[in-house]
Amino acid sequence: DALLSSLTPTETFYVRGHGAVPEFDPSAWRLRVGGLVERPLSLSLETLQSAFAERMVIATLQCAGNRRAGLISVRDIPGEAPWGPGATGTATWTGVALADVLALAGARDGAAHVGFEGADISPEAKPAQLYGGSVPLDKARRREVLLAWAMNGRPLPPVHGAPVRVVVPGYIGARSVKWLTRIEVRSEAWPGYFQDVVYRLLTPEQTVGPGVGMPLGLVALNSDVLAPMDGAEVAAGPVEVRGYAFAGGDRHVARVDVSTDDGRSWTQAELLDDLGRWAWRHWRAVLELPPGEHRIAVRAWDSSAATQPEDEAALWNPKGYVNNARPRIS
Repeated sequence: DALLSSLTPTETFYVRGHGAVPEFDPSAWRLRVGGLVERPLSLSLETLQSAFAERMVIATLQCAGNRRAGLISVRDIPGEAPWGPGATGTATWTGVALADVLALAGARDGAAHVGFEGADISPEAKPAQLYGGSVPLDKARRREVLLAWAMNGRPLPPVHGAPVRVVVPGYIGARSVKWLTRIEVRSEAWPGYFQDVVYRLLTPEQTVGPGVGMPLGLVALNSDVLAPMDGAEVAAGPVEVRGYAFAGGDRHVARVDVSTDDGRSWTQAELLDDLGRWAWRHWRAVLELPPGEHRIAVRAWDSSAATQPEDEAALWNPKGYVNNARPRIS
């Protein structure tokens, strides 16, 4: 039900971490900016909030493993969280543009990526290491990328990355590093475990390892049915079906279609409130359903005229990422 709201309530927004939530004294927190920069920086929270223009962005974050349960139903994926459709959410984020901080530091020749390091230590890596990741410098310089200290108009809760986290709209949630303590401008992508090993798309035959597979970045076009629930019993007659659609990168949702006959014919859904280019679109369709069992399928289209794959089986991979097959409910 929480996902039916245009903005996801903070208390029901999904949480994904790879270690214990670190504790901070906000007055002692410092953000270090270094690497390939002309002027290394050390910024307090007070300086960050007073020295740069405040910005607000409405953005959807989505875990790369969202809807993994559908892939697990095809073939088991041991050791991975069996996410349903709930590993996504949309919030209002407040902070400063990362671009402004980078402009003050000044990128040197050879700079091509911007890395982020959090304070959370993950025992998943051997040996254990701080969580980190990076995005290309061109993306980091975009005005929508924030160093955020507030979520839905209130200070970030500790579980969502307080005192400051990165918000990278259009990219998988893994790049929106929480509990941020260090920014490093680099010539190459972040070399850490969670970028070089974990968040990568493998073929069914590949084994997880350093540099294996395709690094994940932009969110794939996706959608889901939020109401009625799969397996629900509803009165025959007009039935309202609702859901969301989301296109990562610079794309936006252009259309959503709904089918009740296994895709032989489609009805175009109504797109609801437009929250801006970095947020999902909710949609609704009223279907006339006679008594009996029905199977409803959905497909979204984005501004590049791409749509969703038909079959989850064709998308199976050893980490259970990027399940953007057309959702179906009975």
